Amino acid sequence: MAKENKRLLSLDILRGITIAGMLLVNNPGTWSYLYRPLEHAEWIGLSPTDLVFPFFIFCMGVSMAFSLKKFNYKISRPLMWKIVRRTVVLFLIGWVVQWFGHLVRGLCKGDPFVEAVNNLDTLRYLGVFQRLALVYFFGSLCVVLFNRKFIPWLIGLILVAYALILGFGHGYDFSLENIIAQIDNSVLGTDHMYHESAFGESISFDPEGILSTLPCIAHVLIGYLVGRMILSVHNNSERVSTMLLWGTVMLLAGWLLQYGIPCGKKMWSSTFVLITCGMAMCIQAMLIHFVDIKGSKGSWARFFESFGVNPLALYLIGTVLAILFGAIPLGHDAEGGNITVHSAVYDFFNSLFNEYTASALYAVCFVLLNWVIGHILYKKKVFIKI
Repeated sequence: MAKENKRLLSLDILRGITIAGMLLVNNPGTWSYLYRPLEHAEWIGLSPTDLVFPFFIFCMGVSMAFSLKKFNYKISRPLMWKIVRRTVVLFLIGWVVQWFGHLVRGLCKGDPFVEAVNNLDTLRYLGVFQRLALVYFFGSLCVVLFNRKFIPWLIGLILVAYALILGFGHGYDFSLENIIAQIDNSVLGTDHMYHESAFGESISFDPEGILSTLPCIAHVLIGYLVGRMILSVHNNSERVSTMLLWGTVMLLAGWLLQYGIPCGKKMWSSTFVLITCGMAMCIQAMLIHFVDIKGSKGSWARFFESFGVNPLALYLIGTVLAILFGAIPLGHDAEGGNITVHSAVYDFFNSLFNEYTASALYAVCFVLLNWVIGHILYKKKVFIKI
């Protein structure tokens, strides 16, 4: 049996899998040609792509248990400073990345600041980084303000309340009558929201909106409880059996309840929380078994570990690279349009394969490029905390 230490390699690997997955599904060669597993479910339902973001939030909760341990899970001025500072940093990153995208596109047109300033009126207020900020903030507050024994009841209360809100508020309908869309449109404004497309229609509906952040808090708290269990149980075999038991219970509960409470990522339904957390727990248990107990640490483990030790930093780097690759012109095509790094690489693959394969290959190459960056940081023992 591999030596058991405080830091489980399997935790870094699961984080790495989720970051690699996020980069893969967010950066296809073209959005017009996607293999089905690389697409989000159109509305209700679950695809492999729908798993990556909830898995990362689950991992954030597990990491929260480790990072807050030094404060003994009690509120204090240093802890509040840490929570507020990280929340603000994550929010600012989300906004700056959007603004940076407008700046780069403007730079390519010769008027960078005009482009960036003109788009402030349509800057999206919420997004992936902003959701992470909100979930981290409220999740951390719940951890330090409530007794650990009350956390499972709080999770249940959130999920039941949210299911009722969506049930009575047309929350599972793809329409502007949806209570999630109504709240976001009223508070954020249509111009500052994501516009979701489904069933041939498009409406102002934000998948990282205000109301749908509520079940994400329950999501991160489930991860936190798993992290506390890992810290309190020192035998890896017991960790595996406990996670498999509760992961299977949650997975089955979510699967059965989805007949009355539809499972969908875009509204982050209560059954979506149960199913994805249950799956994450089962996968984490399998990773502990093979990596931390059996000692299976081959090249596949090292590949994902390079992502897992700098998860948010590499996701940010990947986001910036995607903007640059899609905006900076290398030349012009026969029709006078810009040839970018993105289009050039995709066109090369498309000359050899069909559109679907070319699109997937571009995404794979993009992940590999980010892995090279992450592996260099890992080898140099550079760990960037955000």
